[in-house]
Amino acid sequence: MNELNSQSSKEGASTVGMPLVSVSMPVYNAERYIAEAIKSILAQTYQNFELIIVDDGSTDRTREIVESFTDPRIIKVYSDRNRGLITTRNRIAQIARGKYLALLDADDTAFPDRLALQVQFLESNQADLCGADHWTLNQVTGQLKASKQRHTNADIHALLSVCSPVCNPAMMGRLEVFRQFPYKASYLHAEDYCLWTEIALAGYRFVNLKKKLITYRLHSTQTSVNHLQAARNVFSAAQASYLKGLNIPLKCLPRPLSFYKRLRYGVQFMMLMNKKIPNISIGANQELYARFQFRGNGIWTPFTRLERLLMATISSIVGSISR
Repeated sequence: MNELNSQSSKEGASTVGMPLVSVSMPVYNAERYIAEAIKSILAQTYQNFELIIVDDGSTDRTREIVESFTDPRIIKVYSDRNRGLITTRNRIAQIARGKYLALLDADDTAFPDRLALQVQFLESNQADLCGADHWTLNQVTGQLKASKQRHTNADIHALLSVCSPVCNPAMMGRLEVFRQFPYKASYLHAEDYCLWTEIALAGYRFVNLKKKLITYRLHSTQTSVNHLQAARNVFSAAQASYLKGLNIPLKCLPRPLSFYKRLRYGVQFMMLMNKKIPNISIGANQELYARFQFRGNGIWTPFTRLERLLMATISSIVGSISR
């Protein structure tokens, strides 16, 4: 691999004794956003970091913009050709020297206290991976929308059965976890969800901080937008693998079912999930059971909501008894 690696990392004098954080920033043709992303890291209140930028063969002005930053903590790696996001993310994890690896995409921005708050929480040894609430910015409409996330380890592990309850570019975790569980090329377009399910099955602890720490930019050039169906297919395969790892039969896969069928399969899923993962909140259990219900129930909506609440409450009680 012919690459140019320029500028080495240097620890900030104001955080001597604090753990080094490696910030992962893969980039490909991001000339519109890369400068703002870099500035948001350089403006962090936590200064003991190295920012690893790997340009994956960009053909626009990305490299020129990256070169305009001269902070010695920036490690710049330029690939001679485009090798893909998964390869680039894994490459950064191998280059990193920090105790923790923080993810940030080249089109997103971090708030100034992001690294400080996540390091503080991880150093308390209450979790192995730390996410956060975030803003989603629609680049076309300019609309700014607050995320709606669950925050506890139990809720995150449970909701991984139906969605990705963590925001990839808001995550920070122990570097050895990312090295033990690299992104897999076979999970292209949904690699982050697949990674989190594998890590969860291995027993690692997650948390989402109850504070917005990044702005996640949504725009038409994103891979997640342009390969939506492919991502859904990969998600379905990873979801089935996660349920298998939890010893939950695939016949209980959350999907809209008639009332009588969800009393059979939905109830079974909820009981198994809450016994496997104690302390799931009532709110998270409502999100889980909602996947077995149809939307747009008209005059029946109050009854389906009541059904959801009752099932969530009973499931949470089962989970608390199973501790």
